[in-house]
Amino acid sequence: MSETSRDIILRRIRESLQQPAPQPAAPDFTLPLHLPPHDDLAVTFAESFVRAGGVFYYCVSEEHFYDQLFTYKKEKALDNLFVWEPELKKLLHAGGIGFIGDETDWLQKADAGLTTCEALVARTGSVLVSGASASGRRLSIYPDQHLVLARASQIVPDIGDALKRVQEDYDNKLPSMISLTTGPSRTADIEKTLVLGAHGPRSIVLFLLDDAPEATT
Repeated sequence: MSETSRDIILRRIRESLQQPAPQPAAPDFTLPLHLPPHDDLAVTFAESFVRAGGVFYYCVSEEHFYDQLFTYKKEKALDNLFVWEPELKKLLHAGGIGFIGDETDWLQKADAGLTTCEALVARTGSVLVSGASASGRRLSIYPDQHLVLARASQIVPDIGDALKRVQEDYDNKLPSMISLTTGPSRTADIEKTLVLGAHGPRSIVLFLLDDAPEATT
């Protein structure tokens, strides 16, 4: 008795079910999720930071930083730049850059705040800040513009590396607040219209100071 088309199909199905299905290779959870960054972390960070909407300035020296900051303040008419960290105050004093170093009426006057950071994340262009500095939780959040002075040695490949650095810097006693800032504050919840400054600064400006040691011959 010859097989019908239905018999042939059913036989093939039975035969295929008797063969074990090929299994995908087990994932290697030790591998990184993303491709390694560019060899030059500063280049990778700058590209990612600008792509996220940040304003980036590269400073070859402290004097260059003074010039860049002075010009930026003048262009943006920043009369009220708040700076609370002692080392930043000392640095700006040396460069003759005007700032406000106390908290008097700062919420009403804060055009901009200048802070340091804990680390810079190359892959995402993020700035990692914490509440452990004299800037606290507020100076990177409330002013209309968040200005950051960072050093090239603070750039790490990814977020995990940034968190490890914070752990090491604080002897595994993490600050009470750690925050990653990736570009200016924004939202498009209402009618899909992008609004900057929805829950934080409308702009983030980073001055990256090159602190790489000079090459020796």
